[in-house]
Amino acid sequence: MSPPRQQPRYRQIADDLRRRIESGMLPAGAPLPTEVELMQEWDVARGTVREAIGLLRAEGLISTARHRGSHVRPRWPVRRLGPERYRVEVEQRDGTPDGPATSFTADQRIGWDAFSMDKDFAEVGADERLAELLQVDVGTPLLRRHFVFRSHGVPQQISTSYLLLDMVAGTPVADPDREPWPGGNTAQLASLGVRLTRIIERPRTRMPSEEEARILAIGDRVPVMTITRISLAGDRPVETALEIVLPGDRVELEYVIDL
Repeated sequence: MSPPRQQPRYRQIADDLRRRIESGMLPAGAPLPTEVELMQEWDVARGTVREAIGLLRAEGLISTARHRGSHVRPRWPVRRLGPERYRVEVEQRDGTPDGPATSFTADQRIGWDAFSMDKDFAEVGADERLAELLQVDVGTPLLRRHFVFRSHGVPQQISTSYLLLDMVAGTPVADPDREPWPGGNTAQLASLGVRLTRIIERPRTRMPSEEEARILAIGDRVPVMTITRISLAGDRPVETALEIVLPGDRVELEYVIDL
């Protein structure tokens, strides 16, 4: 039997650095050894070291900045997404809140002052997918809202949602300066006399786009969880999110199945 083939040197270097990170020898925020230090330690060329660092960066374990070198990325607590997480928005709607909150702040276990967002609003026509989700004709005017949700300034979630324009045009719900809004969609629509009664969510996983990986500061080998959401008032869909995008290493879904 022939002996097992030895791993390429760049993989050996990456494996060693990965062990240091996972053991805590290199904690979150710690700098990696410089390229020169790794070249001397392993007696390899600079290109080999850069391949190893590139592998760890793709895995989301490190981040690299010009003139600052590479550092270990922080490991964020895993968010548990269960069906009860929208209850906090119902409490905001019904006037029984324990301070301003949304499902995002509840998931993150953060106060309102730690919550911020990037936002971009635009009027668009429904394509075939959106028309199917909202049960409207193709071309129906919609308000598209693109958000990047941040916890303590760190991007944690991307959301692109759509509302029926004839329902929200000219109201505070269509004003981006009113965001973030305590109670989220539930409270916003209630302010227009629309009471949400059911939410349908369809999760899946995939690899991130280059833009999503950049915004969420994750490697291109870290999968994302995506959620397509449909919010209904009675039997009528009044809002859809296509999609909510979350780093896959920071979330888990919880289902309770009563038998």
